[in-house]
Amino acid sequence: MDMRRSVGVAAASAAVVLVAGCGGGGPASGGDEKLTGDKIVLGVLNDQSGAYSELSGKNSVKAVEMAIADFKAKYGDKAITKDITVETADHQNKPDVANSKAAEMYDRKGVDLILDVPTSSAALKVADVAKEKKKLYFNIGAATTDLTGKSCNKYTFHYAYDTYMLANGTGKTTTEQVGKNWYILYPNYAFGQDMEKSFSAAIAQAGGQVVGKDGAPFPNTTGDYSSFLLKAPTLNPKPQVLGTMQAGAELVNVVKQYNEFKLRDKGIGLAVGLMFITDIHSLTPAALAGTTYTDAWYWNFDQQNRAFADRFQSATGTRPSFAHAANYSAAMQYLEAVQAAGTDDADTVVKGLEGKEVNDVFLRNGKIRAEDHRVIHDAYLAQVKPQAEVTEPWDYVKVLKTIPAAEAFRAPSADCKM
Repeated sequence: MDMRRSVGVAAASAAVVLVAGCGGGGPASGGDEKLTGDKIVLGVLNDQSGAYSELSGKNSVKAVEMAIADFKAKYGDKAITKDITVETADHQNKPDVANSKAAEMYDRKGVDLILDVPTSSAALKVADVAKEKKKLYFNIGAATTDLTGKSCNKYTFHYAYDTYMLANGTGKTTTEQVGKNWYILYPNYAFGQDMEKSFSAAIAQAGGQVVGKDGAPFPNTTGDYSSFLLKAPTLNPKPQVLGTMQAGAELVNVVKQYNEFKLRDKGIGLAVGLMFITDIHSLTPAALAGTTYTDAWYWNFDQQNRAFADRFQSATGTRPSFAHAANYSAAMQYLEAVQAAGTDDADTVVKGLEGKEVNDVFLRNGKIRAEDHRVIHDAYLAQVKPQAEVTEPWDYVKVLKTIPAAEAFRAPSADCKM
């Protein structure tokens, strides 16, 4: 998952309007096809102890549990099964751990669908396992476009956001409004490398240039970014924008040190490639006021989102990030697809999902593209409010613009060979 004058998106969310053959009653067949073990098992595989644990982590498990409860309440005795459970594991942001945990979930835990998997290097490993096992995988937390490019496969769906969506919003807008010369600091693994490429392309398209770029260690166990941040003002030409591609706890450290070294006072604005509401909460709006960024969903965007956020806060004590809302949506869409198909057979469920149009609590004007399994939806250009404009806890963002689904994501890639 792997979210300046920065740019972040604030929120697209939606109404639970389930389309294309998903609203039916009970199983579609008379029992010729059955559920494996007469039950459904959902797996949540993510970071529950490290840099990405706040933006997703254990609260994404809670979001999936909420989806299960809502599905059972909707269908009652007509539900294809009442035996729906969750298996969960911590992949520690390590690709090898993600690989082994995914195989264990599919083979030993009876998991029908793996959800979430932030950290792009881990996400790509899980896509390989899903392909090998012919089991479904909805990625929420990772951003690499390879999931719908060279690493796409029949059983993998990319749900919430990607580096193209982030760069298309933030990179373009910041170049036009803040400055054309950029210095990019990125975490040196698949996500950061993809972010650097996507942002560099968007900056160039908007008439800007990248005057310097550096890959920082990931995970950065020291939390020290001083050598990179102090380098920025010495570059020639001097950058007008520092583009940080870190996320979660690592983003928090970068922003704290950016403010400590007073780079804004030295004429270097801040652009945040990926930001979650949990990051703003950790830093406080005062540390990020005026930062523009691209977001996939915002809890207080409309009444529907807020109603979900109120329920989520009652269950967890915190407001949901877009990763939490997307995990809820993805779990619900899978359950609806199984309900409509009358089976958990992976090939049958995939067929029912492809081309489906969806509006729900996360997806606004959503569509599951058959060509590459990119789930497109409206995205948002958002801005962090000044502290004086914050009227209640967690309401830190104002949405400047809705980016229509068709514009927010790239067209299907020729690299994707289903």
